Amino acid sequence: MKKNDWKERLNIVYSTNPDYNYEMTDDEEQATLPPSQQRLCIQLDRKNRGGKVVTLVTGFVGTDNDLKELGKLLKSKCGVGGSAKDGEIIVQGDFKLKIIELLKKEGYTQVKPVG
Repeated sequence: MKKNDWKERLNIVYSTNPDYNYEMTDDEEQATLPPSQQRLCIQLDRKNRGGKVVTLVTGFVGTDNDLKELGKLLKSKCGVGGSAKDGEIIVQGDFKLKIIELLKKEGYTQVKPVG
């Protein structure tokens, strides 16, 4: 029985070549950039959160484990909860300035406040 791999080739419409092989791209995690090369954006957000303010850290390039580790550091230094997933860190509360200071101490030189 042939493996049904249609989900892996969703972007291919049609090929008339019987010898055509679909090239599958492996979704490998990117290697984590050093802190001095990371371009992080810090912003406050209220959308879809019931009026509660959260601080978003976006622009992180690296593995999920490194993202969660950085998120854990920021959450523990601010003394609040939050999450780290999908390439962004969410810290509950308005800690924009404190997070910018913490990231600069950790070696992240390209930290930009947004909004």
